[in-house]
Order: sequence, then C-alpha cells, then structure tokens
Amino acid sequence: MELVEAVATVEDLDGFVARLGEIGDEHGVAVQAFDARYVVDRAHLERAVELADRAIDRGENVARERSVEILLYAAGTRQIDRALAIGVSEGECPAVVLVDAGDGDGTGAEGDAAAAVRDVEGSATLEPTATLGEFDPDRVREFFDVGDAELDAVEGTLADVVRERVALLDVEK
Repeated sequence: MELVEAVATVEDLDGFVARLGEIGDEHGVAVQAFDARYVVDRAHLERAVELADRAIDRGENVARERSVEILLYAAGTRQIDRALAIGVSEGECPAVVLVDAGDGDGTGAEGDAAAAVRDVEGSATLEPTATLGEFDPDRVREFFDVGDAELDAVEGTLADVVRERVALLDVEK
C-alpha cells in the first residue's frame, strides 16, 4: 500500500474520481482518495484494506469495486452514500490517496500508480504536503459517533476507537 499525501484542490469531483479510476485500471491497483481530516493514521487504512480484501475473498463485499469496498471499511459503514462523506470533495482539503495492488507484492504497480496520482492534472491538483495523522478530532468524533462516555471508558485513544469501528463493521454484517 502506498499513500499519497497532499492538499487537494478539486475543481471537478466527478472528473477527479474518474481519473483516479483510470489510473487504477491502467496499473491494476485500487485507488481511493480520502479527506485526511477523517483518517486517524496509516493503520486505519491498512485495516480497511485488509478487511475489504477479506470480504471480497469471501464474496461478502457490498461494492463492486475494490476501492469503494475499502472506502466502506475505512468509514465503518456499509452505506456507500455515508462513506462518501470521508472522501475528498470539491474545493481545497487535506487528502490522502490510497494506492494498493491487493496482492501483497505490488510495489512496482503501486509506485507507478502513486506517481501518476501525484501528477494528476485537469480536474484537480495535488500539492504534496504531509496530511496523514492531521485528522480533525471533532469531525472524526461526529462522523464515527464517538461520545465522551465511550472515550472515557476505553484505555486507548480516539484513533483506537476508530480502528475498532473499522473492525466491528465486519462483525455487524
């Protein structure tokens, strides 16, 4: 899995998403863009990829496309419309774009696809900037419905609770 961190300026969301899909198809990888304000850390996305792949292998996936299944797990929901809220939107926002070959040995394809993502132009521009781990705690708590009582009851952090939500999605099916 490769992650492209950037500040995204998206002028045409449909065009940007279509271009990411084309890059994925050209390189045989899944490409999914996230609003980095919702991504608590790398482990959040690694777990989403792992569980999405397991669902696909078992024939339990909800989405037809692997990249969308990864989005669902990262969002901790089986509702595509709700999951899209943690994707990028038009305008400027911190972003992290996940590129994953799914075979555990896709470094070449992943690297080439990640380079293509970094060079994307037209519907969006990506300005390389560290964004992973710069999540918005209030936004994350609201999206994942994490209240004070839950945070007080766990020994971990907000990031731990979010990673638990990702894992629990598999149990809730």
